[in-house]
Amino acid sequence: MLKGIDPVLTPELLKVLMEMGHDDAIVLADANFTAVRYAGGKPIIRLPGIGMARAVKAVTSLLPLVADEVHPVGYMQVSGQAGSYRSALQREVLADLEPAFLAGQSAEAIERFAFYERTKSAFAIVLTGELQPFGNFLLRKGVIGDTLRP
Repeated sequence: MLKGIDPVLTPELLKVLMEMGHDDAIVLADANFTAVRYAGGKPIIRLPGIGMARAVKAVTSLLPLVADEVHPVGYMQVSGQAGSYRSALQREVLADLEPAFLAGQSAEAIERFAFYERTKSAFAIVLTGELQPFGNFLLRKGVIGDTLRP
């Protein structure tokens, strides 16, 4: 164990977070996500038994969000719902993430199949134990020492 590092962050996940560069994306996916189909050879890190809110909290304890984009975070839009609809899980996760957004930034709802397309260009996929359908998020990495952030 190391001091100050969330124990949810496995050695494999820490390695991936360190290897990511500015504006690389990481997908945090629910247990139902077809990760192998969309991975295209990129790393799939499994966090069985870990819910999405907990996984996002752990990852963002080390991962800075991108500052020079309007949408540093995307989430899979729930199919069959109006564009502004957010599930309880989505509301919880986004409420935890929004304090890290800069003025003018927001999370982006991404249609299901468009989300799958974006997953293809992500750096890695973290497959959590989250059972809530459509509980999928895309986080874009920023830089350390960003003078735009408080």
